[in-house]
Amino acid sequence: MSGTVTRLLQRQILPIDGDTDVFRLYVDPDPAVLDRDKYEVGSNRTAQELNASQMRESITSGAQIHPDQILGRTALRIPAEQRLSFGSYFNAFPASYWRRWTVVTDVTLTLVVEGRGATVIVYRSMANGRSQRVETVTTEGEESSSFTFDLPLKPFVDGGWYWYDVVAGDEDVVVRSAEWTAEVSADRAEHGTVDVCITTMNRPDFVAKLLGQIADTEELRPYLDQVMVMEQGTKKMKDSEFFPAAAESLGDTLRVIEQGNLGGSGGYARGQLESVRKGTATYAVMMDDDVICEPEGIIRAVTFGDLARRPTIVGGHMFSIYARTRLHSFGEVIQPWRFWWQSAPGVFNDWDFGARNLRSTRWLHKRIDVDFNGWFMCLIPRRVIEEIGLSLPLFIKWDDSEYGLRAREAGYPTVSFPGAAVWHIPWSDKNDALDWQAYFHLRNRFVAALLHSAYERGGRMVRESLNHQIAHLVSMQYSTAELRLQALEDVLAGPHALHEKLPTKLAEVNAFRKQFTDAQLEADPEAFPSVRRHKPPRKGRDGTEVPTRLQTLIAAGIMPLRQLKPVRPTSRKHPEAEIPAMDAKWYRIARFDSAIVSMPDGTSAAYYQRDPERFRDLMKRTVEIHARFKKEWPRLAAEYRAALPEITSPEAWEKTFAPWTDEATDG
Repeated sequence: MSGTVTRLLQRQILPIDGDTDVFRLYVDPDPAVLDRDKYEVGSNRTAQELNASQMRESITSGAQIHPDQILGRTALRIPAEQRLSFGSYFNAFPASYWRRWTVVTDVTLTLVVEGRGATVIVYRSMANGRSQRVETVTTEGEESSSFTFDLPLKPFVDGGWYWYDVVAGDEDVVVRSAEWTAEVSADRAEHGTVDVCITTMNRPDFVAKLLGQIADTEELRPYLDQVMVMEQGTKKMKDSEFFPAAAESLGDTLRVIEQGNLGGSGGYARGQLESVRKGTATYAVMMDDDVICEPEGIIRAVTFGDLARRPTIVGGHMFSIYARTRLHSFGEVIQPWRFWWQSAPGVFNDWDFGARNLRSTRWLHKRIDVDFNGWFMCLIPRRVIEEIGLSLPLFIKWDDSEYGLRAREAGYPTVSFPGAAVWHIPWSDKNDALDWQAYFHLRNRFVAALLHSAYERGGRMVRESLNHQIAHLVSMQYSTAELRLQALEDVLAGPHALHEKLPTKLAEVNAFRKQFTDAQLEADPEAFPSVRRHKPPRKGRDGTEVPTRLQTLIAAGIMPLRQLKPVRPTSRKHPEAEIPAMDAKWYRIARFDSAIVSMPDGTSAAYYQRDPERFRDLMKRTVEIHARFKKEWPRLAAEYRAALPEITSPEAWEKTFAPWTDEATDG
């Protein structure tokens, strides 16, 4: 074809380290058992909940893939008379994403298979999950056979994938390789390059191992312009036993930048700034330090970005580092009325590919469009950074989601791209709604809403914040309530204070929290007094039952009033209950005058004690500041939006980075 070149879009890959926990993300030995269509289930809520529960039940047959079947990064042996599907997360081809967002119109699948009597079957799926056989071929001799399939992308407007199954005959066969390619215009012949920007703080081994994963992938090396590590902690990466080998392998490609703890947004903004100033890389990839990387995902993200119709942010997905076949989320949006992040409509959180495979899961076949992608792995074109600016100076939380909204408003979409992923600690295993992060959660959510909410007074934002604040107050979480008030006060201080507070706010927050018993965590259970109750629970109930909606509404009306009553004397010396993190709901905690409450990460607990005077003071201030936000929202929104280009500019960030920009901090 005149004026075109062939680009490799995706290749067959297998696990690097032979980790059996992740085999099913690459190769699937189980048949497809498609779940029910939502229109078949109907509108009855009970039926919907039952169907959702059944969808999460394991349908695995017990078939196993033995580690010795993996012959290399791309080659797999299939024993005689067995069938394996490459319709998996990392090896199926996400046709609908290429159809919607790129210039590619047709793809070519080329497989190399060794062995007599093997059958190769190519499939496609529709957006509703139903699969169709596209073409079937069979190997004849023992020598290597190469098969080529020309596959159009036209039928994938709403969703769907391509994939292939291989069935061995009377002898073992080897699937040596498989490549998905496309003919594209000659001006897109060269692949882009990336600056990998990693922000780290006191995780020396984690980040050094991550560098090793990047350095040891030969296919990735041509794509790397620079690997920048923003070192913000006191435990240095260079002291890790894993660092020397990674540093030697990366050589001049590695750059370590030391600076004060400016949080994730300060670290990523530094990487964005250095990438833009250097101007030699096509993209900057934001990546967390505490991840396990599938390096092929970076190559795929670059390729997708190269062939996108317009400059596009390309994000990866997050699998749990603890349960490695569990996908934390397949795509996220900002719910506009609540202005809160959530999974895109139709997406199931914490999906276990080890229990139900891609081909059996109907919702995974619809294309999922997103508002943003988390910066645990996210590729941003340099052109986008140059036009819309760097990260907001938020320390942590909402920097990535705000950036996605800002990019969208400038005409640059975000795509959470299947087949590009990392393994990371899931958010559900952290304490970030109660500890020092509560300040940043609320402040930054309000800042992002003031900048981007389509509603005159932020939709439900103010009311929901008030509801959450009252829930913390009746739960005796006074430190969290105080931090949330500080967050709102700092929002009222205006946008230009954000840079000023960036280096100092965390220390201030941590120092402030120390005065509250609910923020004083103890790992040793014996550190707390023994549990005693003023009187036994009514009818012996343990209080762990899940209340009905009516019971929750009644509790919401009664519990704030209960906080005004005098405390029971016994509760001052002894906690009245021990409440595990899984049961630490506001309606349960609020029944007690004191309690030992464990934290979601399972490492510690805190002693909560009810204080009516403190409750009155905090409630008064809570009502006043939320009334002020309701009144002043339009003025504040205009102020923040006018200041956005300035506070995200390279010049503003250079002033913030000034104490750490001399040669001594750049190694």
